Amino acid sequence: MPLIEQSHYDFPSIMHRNRHFSTIYAAMFKRFPIPDYKREKHELVDGDFINIDFIINSPNKAIILCHGLEGDSRRTYNNSCADYFQKKGFSVFAWNNRSCGGEMNRLPRLYHHGAIDDLDAVVQYVLQRGFSEVYLIGFSMGGVQLLNYFGWSNIDKRIKAGVSISVPTHIATSAAVLKQGFNKLYLKNFTIDIVKKLKYKAVQFPDLINKDQIDKITSFDEVDHYFTAPLHGFASREEYYQRVSPEFSLQNITTPILIINALDDPFLGERCYPKTIVRDSSYVYLETPKYGGHCAFPLRNSEYSYAEKRAYEFFNSSFDFQNRL
Repeated sequence: MPLIEQSHYDFPSIMHRNRHFSTIYAAMFKRFPIPDYKREKHELVDGDFINIDFIINSPNKAIILCHGLEGDSRRTYNNSCADYFQKKGFSVFAWNNRSCGGEMNRLPRLYHHGAIDDLDAVVQYVLQRGFSEVYLIGFSMGGVQLLNYFGWSNIDKRIKAGVSISVPTHIATSAAVLKQGFNKLYLKNFTIDIVKKLKYKAVQFPDLINKDQIDKITSFDEVDHYFTAPLHGFASREEYYQRVSPEFSLQNITTPILIINALDDPFLGERCYPKTIVRDSSYVYLETPKYGGHCAFPLRNSEYSYAEKRAYEFFNSSFDFQNRL
């Protein structure tokens, strides 16, 4: 039932009907100041760590921001979202996956789409501070982590809702579409950054990481086959894609969730619009604007995006929904 048939997103200009213009402008040219964060290195149970940036504003309401692939807590989409919610009275926690945020982690493990144990460590870190309402927003890969967390975890009653933006709910088709046409440019940018990290890890752990295999990387196929799957306990790339795709966890979600996926998103394959699944769900909402690109959704005469404004609207409505239960 929660399929949102009509999105109210209105693109700001005729140029934003081009998926690549919206995506590239938001990623490379849009600027938003980094919030005045404090940073804490949070130790994990396996001996590694993650860095969490935060601003304490409200003692009651908090938002947790989850960044995308090869991003960090201080990407433009995170900065504008943090600023928007801070001005709405929320405390903000923007976390960095292992190896992200400017400091390499200690262990061979990096991060992946199904790293819900690290996300849970962040959630527990926030809950221990005494907030009565906690909300989550995830961008792209961070949205995958969010959906998997809500689908495979016991959710604390203080966690009220989540929003996933530009999220590949089926990883294999997303990886495939990035190998097509102009999308190869995005793929190349991702692999350049990933290769740098893997070469660093190969020096740290030469017995675990084969440096020669790094030179074979041309797409996510090689990254996930040689590195992501074996380093994180998956038998193969195919098993990794199967186990971390939210398509297979959405039906378990019992907390209000909104997915915002533009139909023109160049990162999303055909199975990243799970309309059939959400029609059978009482908790998962799917909104599919015709335009918006990937993690973009610019608005006319606004420094903020439609995504963060829509998230705030959804959080207000979902809180009312939970109070009626």
